[in-house]
Amino acid sequence: MNFDWQGRYDGDEALYQRIFQKVKSGTQFSDIKEGDFALQGFAVDEGVKRNKGRVGASKAPDVIRKNMANFPVVQADFNLLDFGNLECLDGNLELAQDNFAENVSDILKSGGKSIGLGGGHEITFAHYSGMRKAFPDAKIGIINFDAHFDNREPENGLATSGTGFWQIAQEGVLNSLHIGIQRNSNTLKLFDTAHQLGMNYILAEELFFENLPRLYIEVNRFLESIDVLYVTICMDVFNVAIAPGVSAAAYNGIFADPAFMSLYRHILASQKLKALDVAEVNPEFDIQERTARLAACLVNEVFMV
Repeated sequence: MNFDWQGRYDGDEALYQRIFQKVKSGTQFSDIKEGDFALQGFAVDEGVKRNKGRVGASKAPDVIRKNMANFPVVQADFNLLDFGNLECLDGNLELAQDNFAENVSDILKSGGKSIGLGGGHEITFAHYSGMRKAFPDAKIGIINFDAHFDNREPENGLATSGTGFWQIAQEGVLNSLHIGIQRNSNTLKLFDTAHQLGMNYILAEELFFENLPRLYIEVNRFLESIDVLYVTICMDVFNVAIAPGVSAAAYNGIFADPAFMSLYRHILASQKLKALDVAEVNPEFDIQERTARLAACLVNEVFMV
């Protein structure tokens, strides 16, 4: 663990504790106990670069950590191990993804829950690959909060931040539900690919309070159909007013309003949840660390279940 976790100190008693007081340095995955959270930073944006996006997301993990540090601890048995950041050397994205996947597999086999801080959304293929190594016979479901499908075919054989779900589909049946998809952010080809690959989706325009009963039914149907769950959040799903620091800003993105938070918390409450990450936080374009703060809040929600 390279990051120096610091925050407001009110005391050591359980009622006063904040997250920074409970983080331990992760050195060996064998130290993980059942139910522990294991955190890794994916300090990589080579996939964003290849996808012609705004680079800078590789600097995000520690900024997100800083914004996580002061949240109160609300669960008595809360334990968080920080295994530091994984980087991409010499532009070798594939090696970085493989290394992250190996770590995820070790975390899950030890009984922990995997938390990833991106980095670009190329973290998706890495995180999923780790789950597949840990649960080779399970039906893995992915819920992706994103404005984009990320189902492009690799150009010249090179994966990017936008190819993750296409890559996953090439390895077997894809079980995914995409929430927050924007009509104006995906070409007809990408919608067609989504249909061909069996990608379920909820458009951004469908995410409003009065529509929650129908959305709960759709989410529940998906959760019932899988064995284990991985949730990934691309921060460009949110409106640029609350998430300006992303690789592709969304001027009509969704908000973290009661409708979104109700649905999100419902998903996190699933006993099948094994892994979660946030991606595409770009500190170079952030304002007052709004995007990093929102990402930290979304990660913190899983610690409160």
